[in-house]
Amino acid sequence: MVGNVSGLQQNQIKRYWELLSVLVARNLKTRYRGSILGVYWSLLNPLIMTGLYTAIFGATFASYYNNSIINYVLAAFTGLVVINFFSASTSQALTSVVGNGSLLNKIKLPVSIFPVSMIAANIFQFAVGVFPLLALMTWVNSKSIVNVFALFFPFLGLTLVCTGVGFLVSALYVFFRDLPYFYELVVFVLWISSPVFYPAEIVSAQIKPFLRLNPLSAIIESLRQISLSGAFPDFILISHALLSSVVMLTIGWFCFKLWRHQFMDLL
Repeated sequence: MVGNVSGLQQNQIKRYWELLSVLVARNLKTRYRGSILGVYWSLLNPLIMTGLYTAIFGATFASYYNNSIINYVLAAFTGLVVINFFSASTSQALTSVVGNGSLLNKIKLPVSIFPVSMIAANIFQFAVGVFPLLALMTWVNSKSIVNVFALFFPFLGLTLVCTGVGFLVSALYVFFRDLPYFYELVVFVLWISSPVFYPAEIVSAQIKPFLRLNPLSAIIESLRQISLSGAFPDFILISHALLSSVVMLTIGWFCFKLWRHQFMDLL
């Protein structure tokens, strides 16, 4: 009996993985059909915005990065790749269930596959486009392969946060079709409350406890500490980033599972 249950679970996991592979490939082909740079377009926005932030804030904030404009450039870039990944993956996940409503009405599929496929497509894009540059940057600053491998942990935290938010917003969008307009405001608040283009040290002590509620802040700080400081990875920062990410994933999955039985009536 136990063997039959285990075999059934393995078949379900295999089917889920095969469906995920098909949907990710479809998403990427649709997104970059006819594109010259393909997935490397994901680098263009953070590079341009890094140049803009450096021109405006570089001289002001360089003192927080060992009086080095180069260090500020790298710090701004790490913050931007995090917020861009979050914004792109969760915004695409938001419409994924409703956007595939006609398919769900024809074929019995696991509903969660659609937001997960959007996150997975962005993971592939990040791994091919942005991560090699972050790894090179980390190696140059730290000369440590440990730090390069440690980049995996804040990125894992970022993935978990995005998956949790993706589950939550994709479920909410089934019920509230004007959610994308409100979500743009939410993303802006998260962006401005994250140390993307400014150092976390400039935030007053009274405000910092509220900013710590933003799960992206710990991820950005951990990523910067690993890639820019040259010191051994700070596992307290990493733990904070992963803990907040697991909490966000749990909340998102709980809400998605709680409301899922109502989806088909509204799609």
